[in-house]
Amino acid sequence: MIAAAIGLGLLIGALVGLLGGGGSILAVPALVYVVGQPLPQAVATSLLVVGITAVVALLPRLRARQIAWRIAIVFGAAGAATAFAGAAVNRLLPDDVVLALFAALMIAAGVRMLQDKPATGAACATDHGTVNWRRCLPRTLAGGLVVGFLTGLLGVGGGFLIIPVLVIVLGLPMTTAIGTSLVIVAVNSAAGFAAHAGEAPIDVPITVGFTAAAVIAALVAGRLGAGLDTARLKRWFAWLVFVVAALVLVQVVVGLVR
Repeated sequence: MIAAAIGLGLLIGALVGLLGGGGSILAVPALVYVVGQPLPQAVATSLLVVGITAVVALLPRLRARQIAWRIAIVFGAAGAATAFAGAAVNRLLPDDVVLALFAALMIAAGVRMLQDKPATGAACATDHGTVNWRRCLPRTLAGGLVVGFLTGLLGVGGGFLIIPVLVIVLGLPMTTAIGTSLVIVAVNSAAGFAAHAGEAPIDVPITVGFTAAAVIAALVAGRLGAGLDTARLKRWFAWLVFVVAALVLVQVVVGLVR
């Protein structure tokens, strides 16, 4: 199981380093169906691993100053508040329902990634490089509240949702959106982990192997990412998400039939 966790960590770390998120949407089903963890343990482990990986992947982007800090702080703070509400709802739902919701969210995220959208939408930034907070703040708060709730409910860092919000809704450049997303993922993951702490014991060897592999992959991917076609990577990732979502739905149906 440790070998499987290391392999999964390499994949998830690479996705976080390249795309500013996305790995967490695979972490929970991978931990449940490949490593064999119960859902509460998989959720807590996923949040811990993805949060640490996001912090490490952020380091190269700190030097490049590719982060919109005020947006990251507002978005992350709003998400931290609703992560606890999401975790409370999670405790009320059967595992099969949570996994089915997870699969539905994966499909929606995959469809979103395959859609061709303009590079920026209703931009918060003005032509002078400042931020129009009258227009930007409500959208930032709304995005943070929704992503934070999903973080607590499903155990995801939310990077696959954060990037579209930052680029399409807030109008950040892709490079800045990735760095900003990593800050928000780290904050959301920390809040989600705190909300789920105590529900299930953490498997230390699995978590350490998973985290170490993810951190190494995130650092390597972060350095290589500048020379890669991000649009192509997103398309490949979208199809991978569809495959995993289908597998999750099959497992849920099989569990219901039994």
